[in-house]
Amino acid sequence: MRNPLQDQLLKAGLVKKSQVAQVAREQAKQRQGKAPPAPSEEQREAERARAERAERDRALAAERNAQAHARERRAQARQIVDTQRVRGDGEIEYRFVDGKAIRALPVGAAQRAQLATGALVIARLDDGYALLPRAAADKVRARDASMIVLDHAEAAPSPPPAMSDDDAYYARFDVPDDLIW
Repeated sequence: MRNPLQDQLLKAGLVKKSQVAQVAREQAKQRQGKAPPAPSEEQREAERARAERAERDRALAAERNAQAHARERRAQARQIVDTQRVRGDGEIEYRFVDGKAIRALPVGAAQRAQLATGALVIARLDDGYALLPRAAADKVRARDASMIVLDHAEAAPSPPPAMSDDDAYYARFDVPDDLIW
């Protein structure tokens, strides 16, 4: 059973007999070929479970990568503190607040002045504390800000106290300069 068009093309010499036979075979396959069976309920359920598992695995991998990245940044910060620390040699105890506890660190007079101006910063190192120069403290803060315990240059100034009604009332009156108690 050939197509009349195929017969005409064959007689005209435009196609070869093998080409006509090839096309006939392909058409027969298409007519007799079975369509892929519709996926059963079990197959759809298995595919859905596989997709859920893949999504869960991606989420776990992303979480593990984030944790590994955080550990790496903490390790980098710890290494910076360890290598850039300044020895706190001195007889003056510099007291500072870490959380709810008051801690002390021995420093010299020059180091105490640098701490007050913000040129030196106190950072947490394992169970102790270390003095860091400003440049190293900025690097540590970029990696793990929780390691910086005391930084006077970054301390925000406290807002001025609000005026009470009494203060506003008495502000109207001038106090003489020669007033002696």
